[in-house]
Amino acid sequence: MKQLVARTALRALLVRGRVNSNMFTRCVSTAYVVKHEKEAEKPMLVHDCCGGFGDFNIRSEHVSLLGRFNLGWRRMCSASATEKKDEKPPTMGTVKKDHNGGGSVAVPSYWGIETAKMKIARKDGSKWPWNSFMPWETHQADLSIDVKKHHVPKNIADKVAYVIVKLLRIPTDMFFQRRYGCRAMMLETVAAVPGMVGGMLLHLKSIRRFEHSGSWIKALLEEAENERMHLMTMMELVRPKWHERLLVILVQGVFFSSFFACYVASPRLAHRIVGYLEEEAIHSYTEFLKDIDDGKIENVKAPAIAIDYWGLPEDATLKDVVTVIRADEAHHRDVNHFASDIRNQGKELREAAAPIGYH
Repeated sequence: MKQLVARTALRALLVRGRVNSNMFTRCVSTAYVVKHEKEAEKPMLVHDCCGGFGDFNIRSEHVSLLGRFNLGWRRMCSASATEKKDEKPPTMGTVKKDHNGGGSVAVPSYWGIETAKMKIARKDGSKWPWNSFMPWETHQADLSIDVKKHHVPKNIADKVAYVIVKLLRIPTDMFFQRRYGCRAMMLETVAAVPGMVGGMLLHLKSIRRFEHSGSWIKALLEEAENERMHLMTMMELVRPKWHERLLVILVQGVFFSSFFACYVASPRLAHRIVGYLEEEAIHSYTEFLKDIDDGKIENVKAPAIAIDYWGLPEDATLKDVVTVIRADEAHHRDVNHFASDIRNQGKELREAAAPIGYH
């Protein structure tokens, strides 16, 4: 009978949590006292919380049992509350950033990504200082590529692309003249757009049509990332003024919208335009090298980011940096002319494997 009463009380406390255990105990105790004083012979009806009343005789030992249970229950609740109060917030790991990121930032470690413990080093064992790219994302520029190669316009689309690029060069020459550092900075802010636009549209097309892309998505995004690294390198050498930064914002907005519409309407024309833009970039960097050789531009030490990204020697100079950037532009020229030739044949880009890692 003791076990039955205890089980009944426990169900009353757990199933109907809104009923306070103290109140339940007092009710049972009062009922027993009244019952005892009146010396009634009929057993008290106690609800068993499971669908009815049962005939149970509640005695003093039962009440004391419930009292002990209530005391234990209160202790357990208070202990749980104490544990919650003493619970510490998630541990925070601190990642210190250098000039590549600036300052220091606290990073929550409960995601399981503990970047503070990542030990990435150069080949010589020194710490890797960059967050924007990792050692396995660097590459050796192929300087043997022909930088003088030119695609002769063969059809109307080619001629339209060629004229567009030549027209775009006129305001650039007027604004920058022979300030090739600022010219390169502006050029790279534009050159990093087509690869991202083309890769994005091919990505959407691939998932929309449930078909592979022939690795062209990766190839174009690699091109965009490489051009962006050109810009990050140039930013170590050139400090654009406020009006040049404003110009970058305006040019990027106009060029992105225009190139996006062009790629949707005619990918063949879009890739041909990029091919000719890269030819103009090669010409600009060639003139840049001439001014360095003539002493018009100081051949300063290469930025650290360029040394690590292209794997240049420690004593590399600005001339070495411009040389490898020009080689990259030549590879982008070939890739985009190749893509346009594929479209000229009436084929999809995915039908021909993309030249991954060509640069």
